[in-house]
Amino acid sequence: MRLTLHTDYALRTLIYLGIHTDRLTSIREVAQAYGISENHLVKIIHRLGQAGFVETIRGRNGGLKLGRPAATIVLGDVVRHTEEDMALVSCMQPVAADGRAACILADACRLRGVLGEALGSFIGVMDRYTLADVITDQERQRLHRPQPD
Repeated sequence: MRLTLHTDYALRTLIYLGIHTDRLTSIREVAQAYGISENHLVKIIHRLGQAGFVETIRGRNGGLKLGRPAATIVLGDVVRHTEEDMALVSCMQPVAADGRAACILADACRLRGVLGEALGSFIGVMDRYTLADVITDQERQRLHRPQPD
């Protein structure tokens, strides 16, 4: 399984905000810290905000902060919210893009069940950890920036 860049950047953004809980940060600051596109990050922040993971404050003194404490943000919830399609293979989707059944063997296939179990295990592990669990002292040191003037 490979997570999309959208999810990767969402998790990185949450880590950054989890390190800087003492102040508001900006999209530009997060983008520069990780070397990612500000335009792409705007979409990610919007989606994280819709789910309550991030709070955005508008205005001259606005910025970003975690929408709730890092210890309450479950990584599995973030992955489920940011991944558009969790199907590992096309047959895990009920219907193919052209409207037909995704696989003629879907009703009799054991592979689909095995892959579903594997995906469930992956998400189960992600559900055991919160954002607070994955923020390390090394990340705090590397990503700590004093508040911009």
